[in-house]
Amino acid sequence: MNNQVSMELLVSLCKRRGIIFQSSEPYGGIGGFWDYGPVGVELRNRIKSHWWRYMVQYRDDVVGLDTSIIAHPQTWVASGHVDSFSDPMVDCKQCKKRFRTDQIPDLEQCPACGGELTEPREFNLMFKTFVGPVQDDASVAYLRPETCQSIFTQFKNTMTTARKKPPFGIAQVGKSFRNEITPRNFIFRSREFEQMEMEFFCTAQESGRFYDYWVQERFNWFVNLGVRKENLRLRPHTADELAHYANGCTDVEYEFPFGWSELEGIADRGNYDLSQHAKVSGKDFSVVDDQTNEKYIPNVVESSVGVDRTLLTVLADAYREETVNGETRIVLKINPEIAPYQVAMFPLSKKLSEPAKKVEIALRKKFSIDFDAIGSIGKRYRRHDEVGTPFCVTYDFDSEEDHKVTVRSRDTMEQDRVSVDQLELYLEEKFKR
Repeated sequence: MNNQVSMELLVSLCKRRGIIFQSSEPYGGIGGFWDYGPVGVELRNRIKSHWWRYMVQYRDDVVGLDTSIIAHPQTWVASGHVDSFSDPMVDCKQCKKRFRTDQIPDLEQCPACGGELTEPREFNLMFKTFVGPVQDDASVAYLRPETCQSIFTQFKNTMTTARKKPPFGIAQVGKSFRNEITPRNFIFRSREFEQMEMEFFCTAQESGRFYDYWVQERFNWFVNLGVRKENLRLRPHTADELAHYANGCTDVEYEFPFGWSELEGIADRGNYDLSQHAKVSGKDFSVVDDQTNEKYIPNVVESSVGVDRTLLTVLADAYREETVNGETRIVLKINPEIAPYQVAMFPLSKKLSEPAKKVEIALRKKFSIDFDAIGSIGKRYRRHDEVGTPFCVTYDFDSEEDHKVTVRSRDTMEQDRVSVDQLELYLEEKFKR
């Protein structure tokens, strides 16, 4: 990876600049859960908005959906999660630590203390809860481990009300929960996360073509997001990796500081999902082919990407350390379209806060802005370099006379003197480039 950054540097930057905090920090934190700070939530929302525009709003063959986190328990019976969504685990009889069997070299000796390990046993990854006042077997439910199953169960309702027929897709952004045994690599693998998923419904004859299309389309989206192409790759799954129902699967991978890992999976799932829900629910999930007048259950091509992994990718890929006048400058060269703040407004002195605020308020209708009056101009530049703000605007004492402000570019550090009445147009032109 070019300009390699360590996870330690990223974690430190995220806390220092209000991007990501450890959940429940005053109590020592809770493993696998993270909170997004003022800067992080802005970046997170812009990534989701970017995905939604490209997957739904810019297309006429994909519609949106937003479903509940808890679904009917039979949903997870049909999908196979109740019976098989698990990892084989072993416990140390001495230190009581738990390990996944695929992460330790010796299934007889604890890697932590050398103690004796138990026999492997399956550990279901779904979070169990109860619906209603009585906690018994009849009220058991689960926090969803993925968002796609509710897309499948709402397929017919969505198709009818959206006036669509295959080929078309249904997209959703939402939280999922997996009781990961070993959450790791910061927000890469956590127990609560957010997914951006799209299920594209088509005939069996068309699924191969649409699978190839979506593989390339999703790779291109990351490049459009601003991720460097040389740090991305496509990795088709081998035959022994595929689920029994899948006709094909390809991962978009990124070279993280800890190595190449999956960012997104694109899979040709056949008609397994709709067939399973039809079987378990007893409801009809078939559609009628307008050409042949025959009934069929559509195949599905799935695109599934994590918001949190995408955000981690953006941070890692944008991170730079540069030497400026003998000092190290940390800067996030984030695509301006998704930068947490597009513009920062600096009054040179607190005495100038009022007129500077008027300029900032006028720009808020077009840009995401942070008003920063704390510390020297140099410190403010460094602060906003570290969160990826593309342009910083300084209102100084000369501004009172010439009605101009100084605009400084994050990437070039060049400064332009711009008339206040031309500032909006100037920034709009810069963002188009």
